[in-house]
Amino acid sequence: MESKNIIEKAWENRALLDQIEIRTAIEDVIEKLDKGVLRVAEPTNHGWVVHDWIKKAVILYFPIRSMETMHAGPMEFHDKMALKQNYAEAGIRVVPHAVARYGAYIAKGVILMPSYVNIGAFVDSGTMVDTWATVGSCAQIGKHVHLSGGVGIGGVLEPVQASPVIIEDGCFVGSRCIVVEGVRVGKEAVLGAGLTLTMSTRIIDVNTGAELPKGYIPERSVVIPGSVKKDFPGGEFHVPVALIIGQRKASTDLKTSLNDALRDHAVAV
Repeated sequence: MESKNIIEKAWENRALLDQIEIRTAIEDVIEKLDKGVLRVAEPTNHGWVVHDWIKKAVILYFPIRSMETMHAGPMEFHDKMALKQNYAEAGIRVVPHAVARYGAYIAKGVILMPSYVNIGAFVDSGTMVDTWATVGSCAQIGKHVHLSGGVGIGGVLEPVQASPVIIEDGCFVGSRCIVVEGVRVGKEAVLGAGLTLTMSTRIIDVNTGAELPKGYIPERSVVIPGSVKKDFPGGEFHVPVALIIGQRKASTDLKTSLNDALRDHAVAV
């Protein structure tokens, strides 16, 4: 791909950023990200694939932009990045004071409560980004996901080889959850309120006692925050872990189960 070759060339030699051809190629990539033609990571028959060169284009976009003052009614902003526009044409509901940067793709049918979506992110159709939730740069959010109030989905640009956070289709992410460092949450999983997931978070199945690979929540898992004892030089302390307490019931209607899944296991949503 010609754009990829141009981006890679500029990545190795930042002095080329003054050239029109380079700047045009970078701007073209960001426009395609904004429209969903390109995405930083995408599912394939062999798993998720991350396109490092697209992340490089996002990083290179910053130095070719100039600071400018923007207004949204009486509100003033001073930044290098423009905000998304034309929400009505795209079929997106945006509640004041939701903010999304240009270069983030938001699909038809998404609802943005007062929230923030950063450049490079991908938010698929039917998803709700609830009040004060944040979707970080390059994060991938699937179809019909509910990001509850105050959820923090981490972003990643550098190192370019690092995977973004991926929340697959149909997931429910409870209030104040934090998911960062390239963690992937499988389809239709339910994360209980206050859960923190990083690439070093231990994931334990409470029904078997088995410890699962870090960084991935299996599909349809119902997960709550917990803790385990750990010895340190200064004494014994509790450290946070993710506890898989069961699976979403196949017999339960999908939309209903988003709210009821935790209650099925006697845990508050």
